[in-house]
Amino acid sequence: MTGLINTQETSPILDKFGRRLRDLRISVTDRCNFRCTYCMPAEIFGEKYEFLPRPHILTFEEISRLTRLFVGLGASKLRITGGEPLVRANLSDLINNLSQMNGVEDIALTTNGYLLPQHAQQLWDAGLRRLTISLDSLDEDIFKKMTGRPQGPAKTLEGIEIARKIGFDPIKVNVVVQRGVNDHTLVETAEHFKGTGVIVRFIEFMDVGTKNGWDLSQVIPSREIIDRIGEKFSLEPADANYKGEVASRYRYLDGEGEIGVISSVTEPFCGDCTRARLSTDGKLVTCLFASGGIDLKTPMRDGASDEELLELITSTWTNRSDQYSQLRSSDTDFAAPTDGDGDKVEMYYIGG
Repeated sequence: MTGLINTQETSPILDKFGRRLRDLRISVTDRCNFRCTYCMPAEIFGEKYEFLPRPHILTFEEISRLTRLFVGLGASKLRITGGEPLVRANLSDLINNLSQMNGVEDIALTTNGYLLPQHAQQLWDAGLRRLTISLDSLDEDIFKKMTGRPQGPAKTLEGIEIARKIGFDPIKVNVVVQRGVNDHTLVETAEHFKGTGVIVRFIEFMDVGTKNGWDLSQVIPSREIIDRIGEKFSLEPADANYKGEVASRYRYLDGEGEIGVISSVTEPFCGDCTRARLSTDGKLVTCLFASGGIDLKTPMRDGASDEELLELITSTWTNRSDQYSQLRSSDTDFAAPTDGDGDKVEMYYIGG
């Protein structure tokens, strides 16, 4: 590695709206063992779909090097995503490297949970403590429909239970809500995890990418979600855990835990966004709804020093002016800037 510097001497950076860099989401693979309709619909991502060849994907060493630079610029919270990150071989090795990095305060993993039963203990031993697990319905048929796979939710539920017993805390379950698809099962999902310590977060169906068939009519506002669950279980608002937390929190009045809603469509949180994303092939993406990113892999592999990479990251973030959700919320006909093909970055490429 050329030009190695002590990134702990650098200072946090701010974008054009004064938003600091605090969170880094790292996509370790573009592959997934599910074909969720809102992310990788099977009719598009079929058997013949060509995912990134291995040489195009960042190695763990490259991810660690870039992460260290991001941490030096203020990122203290890391999230490992995909695709499905657990299909990446030896993922616990990366977790172990990142967990020992000075300046890293928190590491979480987002997964569909299907492979969690055989990986949970390794991840824990490597230093991982927080999990977010996608589970859109407990209903067998709806689960199969939304994941595009023949298996039901049993393996995911098994993974959650194993993780609970090991000691992962918090465990969060993400439910993408689509009107007419799974919205009639929300109360059932909330009830299943009530009192277990698992936090369920209901997410408004988002217009990420261009291939998920997003339609505003399928969005159920988070207010409606809370009202539906509140009809059965008394809820009260809870304070955010920290500035910029994406989920609005609600406690059960009987003390048996909490739920959350992520209102990315109806009540966007662009103003507090502190998240940068490192794509599978080494691009810095500054917005979930972006059309592309800044290539860090090519200059790194061409021998760029840490100073040169830091300058590239810094200039990208300090010139950041993304506020797509906020603009879309005020004008539902608003279209995000796209690349030459008219496409936004797909969810599987940057992990949400």
